[in-house]
Amino acid sequence: MNRVSRWMVALSAALLAVMFVAPVWRIDLIAPQYPEGLGMLIRVNTITGIKPNDLDNINGLNHYIGMKVIEPDKIPVLDVMPVGVAVLAVTGLLVALLGRRWAVWSWLGLFAIAGGLAMFEFWRWSYDYGHNLDPNAIIKVPGMSYQPPIIGTKQLLNFTAASWPAAGGIAALLSFGITLAALLFTRRRKPRVEKAAGVSSLMRERSQLQRMSTPPNR
Repeated sequence: MNRVSRWMVALSAALLAVMFVAPVWRIDLIAPQYPEGLGMLIRVNTITGIKPNDLDNINGLNHYIGMKVIEPDKIPVLDVMPVGVAVLAVTGLLVALLGRRWAVWSWLGLFAIAGGLAMFEFWRWSYDYGHNLDPNAIIKVPGMSYQPPIIGTKQLLNFTAASWPAAGGIAALLSFGITLAALLFTRRRKPRVEKAAGVSSLMRERSQLQRMSTPPNR
């Protein structure tokens, strides 16, 4: 890989550090009785409210419909994610130093697998959170489940739930996109180099033929 592509991969790896200081995902809940909204920020190692009391208010409301209390310390994936992101960032920097396309493709594949597993775990947690309700809940709506959307918006009773990537998630998406662009950039430039080499070789062969066909001077 050329120098520009290697710097692009290094930038991609460095961008993953944003996930340690900014939330990865954001879930907003809007209802008539909460016009200012309630919300959660999913970080690489915990879950917090958007406002100081939001998480407590959400847990209080969920109690009435039989949903589990959101306790970040009891969500195992939040213990694994910081390690996974750190390993991905460090290996990305090593791949940039190595500068081999096969290594970058391998890292990008690992990146995609890690992201896919994280999204699946998010879906699995949200499914359990929204479907496995307390049968003794104060409010029971037959056939109703409360799984928030993975991405996009969804109506949950009188609440509109919206789920979108936050700054950390956007940084991860940019990281993946920049790495892919680095690979495509290298691939696009390579044929030009090969074409130039081919033209140079052809000119040398033509020059040799001309010298062979020219009779020697007497």
